Amino acid sequence: MPKHTEAVRGDRSVRGFELPVLLTPAGPGLASLVLLTSDLLAVACAWSLAVHGRLLAGGVLSPELYWRLWPGLVLFAVAYASTGLYPGFGVNPAEELRRTTVSTTLVHLTLGAATFILRGAEAYSRAVFLAAWLLAVAFVPLGRALVRELFGRARWWGCPVLVLGAGRTGEMVVRALQRRPGLGLKPVAFLDDDPAKPARVAGLPVVGGVDMAPRMAREAGIGYAIVAMPGVDRDRLLEIVDRYGRAFPHLLVIPDLFGLSSLWAAARDVDGVLALEVRQRLLLRGPRTVKRALDFAAALLVGLVAAPLVALIALAVKLDSPGPALFTQTRIGRGGRPFRAWKFRTMVRDAEHVLERYLRDHPELRREWERDQKLRHDPRITRVGRFLRRTSLDELPQLWNVLRGEMSLVGPRPIVQEEVPKYGPRFTLYAQVLPGITGLWQVSGRNDTSYEERVALDAYYVRNWSVWLDLYILARTVWVVLTGRGAY
Repeated sequence: MPKHTEAVRGDRSVRGFELPVLLTPAGPGLASLVLLTSDLLAVACAWSLAVHGRLLAGGVLSPELYWRLWPGLVLFAVAYASTGLYPGFGVNPAEELRRTTVSTTLVHLTLGAATFILRGAEAYSRAVFLAAWLLAVAFVPLGRALVRELFGRARWWGCPVLVLGAGRTGEMVVRALQRRPGLGLKPVAFLDDDPAKPARVAGLPVVGGVDMAPRMAREAGIGYAIVAMPGVDRDRLLEIVDRYGRAFPHLLVIPDLFGLSSLWAAARDVDGVLALEVRQRLLLRGPRTVKRALDFAAALLVGLVAAPLVALIALAVKLDSPGPALFTQTRIGRGGRPFRAWKFRTMVRDAEHVLERYLRDHPELRREWERDQKLRHDPRITRVGRFLRRTSLDELPQLWNVLRGEMSLVGPRPIVQEEVPKYGPRFTLYAQVLPGITGLWQVSGRNDTSYEERVALDAYYVRNWSVWLDLYILARTVWVVLTGRGAY
């Protein structure tokens, strides 16, 4: 075990251990204030754009009449606070999107009903209310995402988290939280009864046994603890929860249920027995119908708007290198059925021969290719093709696959037959849904992720699907495309 020390950081005294990350005690309050400011600015901007947009469109209205509604901002603050969005640490982005959308919609409905009843329908423009609502639904989550991106790693952002259990599960939890600092749950130390555990795990110290938890909670002001000991026997787990649940206002228990739906699982009481209700929504007929309807409508709209761009790209591909503008490849779809996926051609002719010759000349890269089916510097890709891949514009023709019902806008990454063995037992889950143009893999690092991580992300998506998760992935896709993160 690491040698225990006494450390004093600022106004906080920590006896017996030294935390690697000390967060400002006022962090939750400051984070709540920043998020509240962002939310109110987003709503105010939405209304300002709606009013001035209506004026530019030739509408006859008095802006001063709408500025009198500013006390209504209090309703937005109350609605967001009542759904746990301040500070909202630990709330999944898809769930945050659902809460902000529902709250924003309800407040606009309330404001609309009140103003039209009390002041008369003729005084206000319905178009302004509708535009303000649509803009606010988009601006509020965008503002929150920007706040988390800017301040996620700040010293005052988040709450310290103590992890009970320094095994593989604890390490997985810590690394997941470290990858997403914007969530605000910042692990600072491990506790574990096994003296054989290393002094540091995932960059954090293992400072002692789990019996130190109450003292750490008291002296370091730690309000969150995660029990990551799925292999411990039932009686010991109950003892830990009962004993240390009183020391931490927030105690999260990681169950031994890896692989089940986690995003939308709900706790249920069955006559005093804890149960988890798990619904894989994407495997139900109703949600599938909704998803298909949204896919068709969105693909048709985007396809019509992007038609001139498609023509320009096709011309650029033809001028850049000899060969057709479009390329098809057989991919595996729902039910394991093959289909032809359309893309803009991004490779030279005789691409397979070029690849084999390149790997023969660079044998050190063969292992990378066999592991990920990707090369960071692929000799087959053309100049225009490199740009299309970086921006994901090469996948625009797959809108045709979406209209035909062979693909979805969001879903698992479409794979070829040779990749099926790599999915192992998870292929059965993959084959139950339509592959997507974009998905969790594309917004979680793309080519910077390992193949095993890609498979896990596909399985996670199928088990946790909802409209909100799709909307979150689509929004993240725009950001990833603009930044080019993980693309090559």
